[in-house]
Amino acid sequence: MKALIQRVTFAKVEVGSQIIGEIGKGLLVFLGAEADDTEADCEKLADKISKLRIFSDENDKTNLSINDVGGSMLVISQFTLCADCSHGNRPSFINACAPARAEELYELFKRLCAQKINGNVQCGSFGADMKVGLLNDGPFTISLTAKNGKIL
Repeated sequence: MKALIQRVTFAKVEVGSQIIGEIGKGLLVFLGAEADDTEADCEKLADKISKLRIFSDENDKTNLSINDVGGSMLVISQFTLCADCSHGNRPSFINACAPARAEELYELFKRLCAQKINGNVQCGSFGADMKVGLLNDGPFTISLTAKNGKIL
């Protein structure tokens, strides 16, 4: 399971012309599920992300978690994180999880995040064509991968 995490000042997601999720200060998390991902991978990622100390303290050191700053989270499903670009120029998505299973893992991940952070958890619409807008703070972007219940 792959997550791309961005520290943001603001983020929103639209489907059509309707805003379906919007946050202020917090984390924008793009989540991609691979074919062999498990519930344990969801749990490990949600736990790690909730504890990441990537917000600045009073000394401008990245020493605070999302809970420390009262931040929110916007979670977007993004199977393209599972792209294999090792051959040719067209990405292959053979490693991506089947849609029904990927949606189950996405829903579990959102529930786990809602339990682990004090702030609001907003989300996109699984499988929809979404437009995501954000103001990356820093910029600060981290890529995490979980396999077999461990962060790699």
